[in-house]
Amino acid sequence: MKQMEADRLPELISGEEDSRLPAGFFSRLLPAIDDLAELKLTLVALSMLRQKEGSYRFLRHDELLGDADLMRGLEVVDRATDASVTLDAALERAIKRGTLLEAQIETGDEPRRLYFSNNESGRELQRQAQSGQWRPAADDEIEVLPPRPTLFAIYEENIGVLTPMLAEAIKEAQATYPRQWIEDAIRYAVERNARSWRYISKVLEAWQQEGRSRETSGRLPRGPRRYTAGKRKDFIKS
Repeated sequence: MKQMEADRLPELISGEEDSRLPAGFFSRLLPAIDDLAELKLTLVALSMLRQKEGSYRFLRHDELLGDADLMRGLEVVDRATDASVTLDAALERAIKRGTLLEAQIETGDEPRRLYFSNNESGRELQRQAQSGQWRPAADDEIEVLPPRPTLFAIYEENIGVLTPMLAEAIKEAQATYPRQWIEDAIRYAVERNARSWRYISKVLEAWQQEGRSRETSGRLPRGPRRYTAGKRKDFIKS
């Protein structure tokens, strides 16, 4: 069955002030879903989102895992696979289709995964969460955070003068990695007296390829010498 274009979904899942799902949801979106686990997740997630109160309507990953009815429903889809694995696969499908939006919030060692409806308010909440304007506290309570300094300011404060080439490199990194990763990589470099963007970028690459584990950190060099040789060394040390 042909997958629905993502830019048509907001009109089908809008109208969050009404607890009922709009008619377009049943006539257009549901026929496009050809996976049973995705179908069950979509119905439950959108229903849960519409029952939320207040301006911050989102679902936590652990909230979905804790929904006994949903997990039983996913378990019967594929009894040979753990229901949590089926859930993650269904979430991936729903996000790819554009039904749900995801944001990962750094709140300690593990990022928290949040999900929103793909409508105007959901897209704005996703943007705010990703930019660090708020984060979930206890249950559905919200902690509104003070404005965060730009990565450019953090770099200049901790590493050194920001050149146009470095500014461009940081912009490219922002398009590839979560902002919190970049902040943590700058902090990691400062702690090891390896104040160079090249070193920071190597840390980010290692985290992306191998995960942010103690073992990965142990394989990273402790100083910048390994990365400051060659014709671009002046740029790297900036």
